[in-house]
Amino acid sequence: MTEEAILKGCLNNDTTAQRELYNRYSPKMLAVCYRFAHNREDAEDMLQEGFIKVFLQIHTFENRGAFEGWIRRIIVHTCINILKKNKKFSESVDIIHATGVQVREESVSAIIQAKQVVECIRLLPIGYRTVLNLYAVEGYSHREIAGMLDIEESTSRSQYTRARAMLEDILVRKRILLKAKQQSDWLAAVSQR
Repeated sequence: MTEEAILKGCLNNDTTAQRELYNRYSPKMLAVCYRFAHNREDAEDMLQEGFIKVFLQIHTFENRGAFEGWIRRIIVHTCINILKKNKKFSESVDIIHATGVQVREESVSAIIQAKQVVECIRLLPIGYRTVLNLYAVEGYSHREIAGMLDIEESTSRSQYTRARAMLEDILVRKRILLKAKQQSDWLAAVSQR
């Protein structure tokens, strides 16, 4: 089924077209939700609510830009609204974490697989994680993020800077831990000979 046929079918409330749209875009959109959610169950709930909005608002799609991009914006806004509704965004960072963060110049992103980076991002406090995802992954400006989250633009900037520093700290520590484990495995293998 072509994208045009899916769109036309969804405008006519055709369940086959709706199912096709969901099957085609839900895996990518679940990945978007997962970056904002606390766990997979929350991500699936965000996805379902987002697709309900997609189906209710499909008549507003004006064929300007990519259809997938339009769906993605609805999904992102749905995630943000759910976080705000549940007051998850207002969770604060423990002061111990905030004071221990140092910005490093070296980059470790080339060393670690994308899945590991996503898992490390999920270790960030929800406020940091949300701003990092919106700015670095989704491409929103700090002004747009401030509007979405009802925060100051300067708060968005500082949360992004702290999130990036904390993420880099986590990545460096995980790399060191991985290295130590590999060394201990090597030592154990050598000692068995």
